[in-house]
Amino acid sequence: MESRIRVVLLTAILVALPGCASVRNWFHRTPPAANPSAANSTPEESAPPRVVEPEVARRQVTVPKIRSSNLELGLFYGALSIEDFGVHPVYGITAAYHITEDIFFRADLGRSYGGRTSFETLSGNVQLLTDAQRRLTYYDLSIGYNFLPGEVFLGRGIAMTSAFYLVGGIGGTDFAGDTKFTVNFGAGYRVVPTDWLALHVTVQDHVFQTSLLGNTKLTNNLEARIAATVFF
Repeated sequence: MESRIRVVLLTAILVALPGCASVRNWFHRTPPAANPSAANSTPEESAPPRVVEPEVARRQVTVPKIRSSNLELGLFYGALSIEDFGVHPVYGITAAYHITEDIFFRADLGRSYGGRTSFETLSGNVQLLTDAQRRLTYYDLSIGYNFLPGEVFLGRGIAMTSAFYLVGGIGGTDFAGDTKFTVNFGAGYRVVPTDWLALHVTVQDHVFQTSLLGNTKLTNNLEARIAATVFF
């Protein structure tokens, strides 16, 4: 009987020993082992990476210094297709006043010359107009609107201010011994290579009524021209 009691006590002690070790660990925590790689790293290696600053060569940009004057005056030359009278050179003067950056008024005075009609050519010596009457002179007052402003580039180092524009207005045309009320409309492209010079390419239509060939009709007289203007 006594030996059985001893066996039971020894068994209870052996079962309780692991639990005591666990309870001891509850109150006595060992610090975690240090990271060997962190211990052996230098301060430079442990610091966060620095941001790389790009070294970009800045391009010198020259802003165009367009004169603040709003008056523009110049000359133009091109070709005018006079309906029934052929295509002939046209030349003249043009002046513009810029109200705002986008809106401007323009006045044009142009001169051309009408050739022989197909009727005159087929009829031999028939002359519908005298030489003085064949001279065409038009004068227009128009309003323009600049749109799609931008730049045009020549190579890598030259940039010039540019813009497309719409234009339309009214005026008069002296032709065939009569002055005819004229409506004009068209579009153009302007380039400003320097602070005082502008180059224009313009296409427009001059519409007026005529009854020269026996029936009254509206004629479309297309004009294409180039112009050089200066700012004042």
